[in-house]
Amino acid sequence: MIQTIQLVPAYEEELIYKAICASLDALGIEKELRPDFKVVIKPNLVMAKSPDTPATTHPLVVKSVARWLKEHGITHITLAESSGGLYNAEHMKSVYQVCGMKTLAPLVTLNMDFSAKTVNCPEGFANHSFHIITPIAEADYIINICKLKTHAMTGYSGGIKNLFGVIPGLEKPQMHYRWPEIEDFSRMLVELSEIVAPQLTVIDAIDAMEGNGPTGGTSHPLHMLLAAKDLYTQDYFAAGLMGLDPMKIVMIRQAVQKGLAKPDEITLVGDDIPESLTPFQVPDTQNLNFTGNVPGFLQKPVVWFLKKVLKSYPQLDKKRCVGCGKCAESCPAHIIRIKNQKAVFQKRGCISCFCCQEMCPMKAISVKKAL
Repeated sequence: MIQTIQLVPAYEEELIYKAICASLDALGIEKELRPDFKVVIKPNLVMAKSPDTPATTHPLVVKSVARWLKEHGITHITLAESSGGLYNAEHMKSVYQVCGMKTLAPLVTLNMDFSAKTVNCPEGFANHSFHIITPIAEADYIINICKLKTHAMTGYSGGIKNLFGVIPGLEKPQMHYRWPEIEDFSRMLVELSEIVAPQLTVIDAIDAMEGNGPTGGTSHPLHMLLAAKDLYTQDYFAAGLMGLDPMKIVMIRQAVQKGLAKPDEITLVGDDIPESLTPFQVPDTQNLNFTGNVPGFLQKPVVWFLKKVLKSYPQLDKKRCVGCGKCAESCPAHIIRIKNQKAVFQKRGCISCFCCQEMCPMKAISVKKAL
């Protein structure tokens, strides 16, 4: 598997474009394209956040990929994403605007088709089918452009996790509720990525996020653009760059176990990895899990004890809460309500997915430490 590394010191268009050209040329992407292809770019637009924050894919990375496509004869380029919250024109127009995607016209068409299609899964998958936004379901070629981040639930967010955004709108919380355990939720993500099967994945790590990602963390620049055809092995590699153990990220471990990720077959092309990389701060939710330090034969009973006695919950900072209702809207278990312009949480029924923390625009929700 060829993994490209391009060092990019800042979000400057010509620097990014040069890096994209070098990466896509090294991967031989031109040979895979035809002029009549419907190419769909899937960014990370988890919520309406300024490109100045490391929560979403930077528009200049998308623009550089689109420029390269146009110069190689591709005319049908669509940007498609279902962010957190509603999947409709009003919501997505706001997301496009705030995230800087409207600046991409006329290079890229911003998706305004808010329908979805059911795609059946192969026999043996835990999921019998997925409901996927139409542009992705009908694409000839999918380019997955994600943001490198830590993540409160999955620990890591890269190529695989970014594809959760092909599930339309408020159907995403339903998936959380259907698969509340991390093993099952991660398996769903891996199966979804197998169904979507993007031909190219680019990781925007010029500026990345550490801590309480995917939206409440802080900046940790790597000054890198990564690109590969194999998103599974690339996620393994990128997690290592963050100082994480890839095999402790459940979806990456599952991808290795399925033979999808092949870390022993990586060939690095491009710039050298800087020696100055520092480990990423992990989310508060990960700090609560110390089972990695427990002997193997004790881990199962310890995990059971943690789940029953030391379960972690979202905690609200009432001073920051503005009563916008994003937490209630995104809660799979429907246990959050708005009362007197403040969110009210109910512990009973909480599945600790931390979707509320992810979607809170005010960073008013944190993890309640058990002890």
